[in-house]
Amino acid sequence: MSSDARARPTLLVFADSLSYYGPTGGLPADDPRIWPNIVATQLGWDVELIGRIGWTCRDVWWAVTQDPRAWAALPRAGAVIFATGGMDSLPSVLPTAVRELIRYVRPPWLRRWVRDGYAWLQPRLSPVARPALPPRLSAEYLEQTRGAIDFNRPGIPIVASLPSVHIAETYGKAHRGRAGTVAAITEWAQQHDIPLVDLKAAVAEQVMSGRGNPDGIHWNFEAHQAVAELMLKALAEAGITNEKPRG
Repeated sequence: MSSDARARPTLLVFADSLSYYGPTGGLPADDPRIWPNIVATQLGWDVELIGRIGWTCRDVWWAVTQDPRAWAALPRAGAVIFATGGMDSLPSVLPTAVRELIRYVRPPWLRRWVRDGYAWLQPRLSPVARPALPPRLSAEYLEQTRGAIDFNRPGIPIVASLPSVHIAETYGKAHRGRAGTVAAITEWAQQHDIPLVDLKAAVAEQVMSGRGNPDGIHWNFEAHQAVAELMLKALAEAGITNEKPRG
């Protein structure tokens, strides 16, 4: 391995499934069409994408403090992106802790019955349900995570994001929690001079017109490209040039 390759920075991304799903489903972390890889290619960097479907800002905190991949990536990271907040703002018919226990229900027939029941209730109750994570907690977890990262890498550029939009029937097309999450994350970002990417601004045209993933939540590749462009602008605001290193 050349010294140039070893010295190449890493874009450390913490994300929910929006960052690695395409128009037909989930994709490998190295797929060149998803926005983290588009951004890294433009920068001439490597990528460490740490995420999972359904992740909230709380899960990012757990990843930063518990995932050894994050520990390994942080020393070589050129910048960190928090690409969560969308799941935080989606309606949750049950408290998150209760909902996540469904997968552990035994025996299997009972688990299927509970899961089917929840799938029936969710779209019907989503218009009146609370968000999966209260906005105040989303901001608090982001700040805890920022503080932990800054303690280990003082001054490292950080970019965060505001929730996307959706037209998912599974959530009754409801998203009344978005405004509160946007307000909380925006206030936190302003307090710490964190550039923000408004995912709605990048993807709304594709998603709301039905040109994204048929599930009504995830994106097509045009949306990924649009997100990448806004991420590059935010990284530039944070002090990262989008020119590839020469030589």
